[in-house]
Order: sequence, then C-alpha cells, then structure tokens
Amino acid sequence: MIRVVLFLVLVTLAAFGAAWLADRPGEVAITWLGWRIETSVMMLVIAAAVVVWLAVMLWTAIRALLRSPDILWLYLRTRRGVRGYLALSRGLIAVGSGDARTARKFADEAGRIAPDEPLTLLLSAQASQLAGDRAAAERTFHVMANREDTRLLGLHGLFIEAQRRKDLPAARLHAEAAAKNAPAPAWAGLAVLEFRCAAGDWTGALERLDRNMKSGLVDRASYRRQRAVLLTARALAEDHDHNSAKALPLALEAVKLAPTLVPAAELAGRLLSERGDPRRAGKIVETAWKANPHPDLADTFAHLVPGASARDRLRRVEALASKTAGHVEGALSVARAAIDAQEFSIAREALAPLLTTPTQRVAMLMAELEQTEHGDEGRAREWMTRAVAARRDPAWTADGFVSETWMPVSPVTGRLDALQWKDPLAGLGADRATIENDRARALIDAMAAGAATREQPPPLDRSPGVAAGAAPTRRGRKKAQPPVAVPPAVIPLVHVPDDPGPEGGLPPDPEIDTRDEPASDSWRKLRGLFK
Repeated sequence: MIRVVLFLVLVTLAAFGAAWLADRPGEVAITWLGWRIETSVMMLVIAAAVVVWLAVMLWTAIRALLRSPDILWLYLRTRRGVRGYLALSRGLIAVGSGDARTARKFADEAGRIAPDEPLTLLLSAQASQLAGDRAAAERTFHVMANREDTRLLGLHGLFIEAQRRKDLPAARLHAEAAAKNAPAPAWAGLAVLEFRCAAGDWTGALERLDRNMKSGLVDRASYRRQRAVLLTARALAEDHDHNSAKALPLALEAVKLAPTLVPAAELAGRLLSERGDPRRAGKIVETAWKANPHPDLADTFAHLVPGASARDRLRRVEALASKTAGHVEGALSVARAAIDAQEFSIAREALAPLLTTPTQRVAMLMAELEQTEHGDEGRAREWMTRAVAARRDPAWTADGFVSETWMPVSPVTGRLDALQWKDPLAGLGADRATIENDRARALIDAMAAGAATREQPPPLDRSPGVAAGAAPTRRGRKKAQPPVAVPPAVIPLVHVPDDPGPEGGLPPDPEIDTRDEPASDSWRKLRGLFK
C-alpha cells in the first residue's frame, strides 16, 4: 500500500513538473564550434534525458561484456553446486534405504563434482560400508581423521570398524584420541570409561568419569553412583594386596557417595572393625542393610568385635535383622548364626515361615540343622534332595550372568555397575543353572560317605553360590575378592555414524557465494570449470 501511494505521488509530481515547463516554454541558445542551436527548455530537458539514457545503456553493455567470464563462471559454479547437492542427498537416501548400487553411483558422482567436501567423504565411506568394502571405508575414515573439520567423525568410523573386526586395542586407541577433545563426544567418553574399567584401570576410569561429568555426559546422580562403584573396585584391589591403609579411605569415600552400595559398606565395615572402630562400622553396615539386606552385611555385622563368641554374634545378627522385620535375608542370617551358636530352636523358629516354599539356601540350612542337632542323616538327605529342585536364591546377576561375588562391570557387556542382587534371570545356560544343584549333590555324597564312616559331613558354606568342586570356605569372615576385569563384548554406543537413520534428514541447501571475483582471474576460473 505504501509503495502504491509513493508511486502515485511521484507520478503526480512528474505531471506537475511537465505542466509547469509546458506553461513556461522559454528559449535556449547554444553556440559551439560555429554551430548555433536554439530550442525550448522542454526540448532541452528531453534531449538531456535521452543522452543520459543512451550513456547508461552503453555503459551497461560494456560492463556486461567485460564481466561475461565472471557471469558464466558463476552460472556454471551454481549449476555444479546444485548437481553436487542432488548427488549427495540422493546418495544419502540410497544409503538409508540400503541400496548399495545407487549409493555407490551417487558417491562417485559427488566425488567428481566436490571431492573435498566433508559430506562427500561421509557418503563414500557409508557406500563402501554398505557394499561390504571395509578396507575402502577405513581408508576414507583415515582421510577424514586427518582433517580438522572431520576428525571426530573419522575417528568414530575407525572406532566402529575396529569393533566390527574385534580389534579392541585399535578401538580403544581411536576412542582415546577422540576423548582428548574438549568437550569429548559422548561415544568416546563412555567408550574410554568402559575400556578402562574392563582393563582394571580404576584410577584411569575415575579420571575419565570426572572428565565426563565436566563435559555433561553424565548427570550428578549417575556420577556419584558410578564414582562410588569405581572407588569400591579400587579399594577391593588394594585390600586384596593387603594394603588396608589405602583401601579404607577409598571405601569410606564410596560409602559417602552411595551409602546403600552393599560391597562398599561391607568392605568399609570390615576394615573399620579390624582397626578397632566397631561403632562406626556398625552404623555404616546398618544403613546399607536397611536399604539392601544382604548376607555379606550380616556376616560383617556379626564379626564387628573380633573374638566374639558365637552367642554374641547371634545377638548382633538378631538386632540387625529386627531393623528389617519380615525380610528373608534377616531370617536366613539369624538361622545361620543360631546354628553356629548351637541355638537350634532359634534357627528353626527363624526358618519356619520359609518352609512352605523353601529356596535352596533354606533347604540346605534345614539339612545342616537336622544333621547337626539330631544327627538325622535321613532327614538331612531329604532336605538336600529338595534343595536340588528348589527355587534359586538371589545372587549377583547381570545380562544373564550369575556371579558368586560382586563385580564392578558386567563380564558380558562391560557395563559399569551392572550387577544387581536379585533372582537370577530365566534362560541361563545349563552350566550356570546347575551350580547349586551340583553343590547339593556333592554335599549329599559327602553325607553318605559320613554315614558309612560315622563321620560328620563338611559344614555348609553360607555363600549363595559355590561352584561344584570348590574348596569349602571356613565359617566366619570371608575376604572379598578383587573384581576381575573382563573385556566387554560390545561397547554400547550413543549413535552410529555409518547409519544415518530415518531421522538424519537431508543436508541443507548449499550456500552459493555470489560475490564478485577479481576480473583478472575470470578467464582462469572459467577454464578451470572445464578441466
């Protein structure tokens, strides 16, 4: 609307001006080189306008002629950029749809048009991967890794290729190189953390976890939990080397970060009791027990005072079990301590609510109770027979793997803090599913041999899972074993770069530089387009 009004105003002013000049014709005389020209003012204005218009047209024609190489070069460049963009977009779509032949075709076309573009390199690598040419893909990823603008993408591709050929040292090398960036990409930070955990490098894993926290790769709650797990693993390693002076501060820091972490509380309680501080040790164990009742905590709490009698240990366990009244682990711990203290009536009372559907530990405790209290080998053998087919007790479980002791990482996938104290997962292999059954059968055979020789069978071990043929552990304190580092089968990734996925979308429209190039280089650039 404003433009229309402005146009009308200009037309009106022009009309008034023309009318004003027409009403005042006047005369103009020009004498130059013997020529005399006489005309009106109106004709002079019209002639001047025509001369100006002709001069502008002439200058435009001359300028267009001089700039014709630039114009032609810009046109061809724009056309070339559009062709490259179409080749890249169609190639990436072909990769996403799994069409290896089409992807290779457009990758070659993009390579001819724009060989140095990052997206061209990515399309070439992905087309090679889709066609199964891993060597070509790795060569392209190496080229990308040596460029500053595509370095992280190239390292990610090399990392994935190393994993596919199960070359874990190379995969770790590429992940470590990518993780040196600030901030580190998520896949590199997490992969380096898990590689260091798998190698048992707890100090390096703690350093990497701190850097991941600063980079925003983990939230505060996850950071505290994972740091507590790593500190516990390091403390267990120090304790295994009989270096309790270093193990205790690590265990106490882990307890401070995660008071309910059972391995940390058990280790801290045991080390404090050995140093003569049972009061502090008891508080730590009680806090963890209230959240996660566990037989290791009950055993540690019972032995807080070195040299205590079996009856004293029973009283301590009863006090601990009362804090989680009705929990199965409390009843089993009381029964275990009562059998050790020869208080068989207390043991039977603790086990009575569990006899309707006994688990393997309940049945084995009943077998030991019958054997120890009455010497009734028949009843003991009957209970051991029931233990063979009884439901399994909770154990440290992760990814379908059942472990006798706690480990900081899953031996199957390498995940940190994967093991949980729960019922073993269904569908375990026969070798793992029959651990308790083999142990029960071994105990039945030992009891039969004891009946023949009138000797007592070996005492039952309280641990929830002991492999067949393992040496029986002594009653009382048992020292935690250091975590065994097992390389992960597959490192979980946040995103795989060689799979654009449906959410990847098309690349943005290329920006074409329309700025004028220096005229001196026009013909040289034009000739370069036809090379």
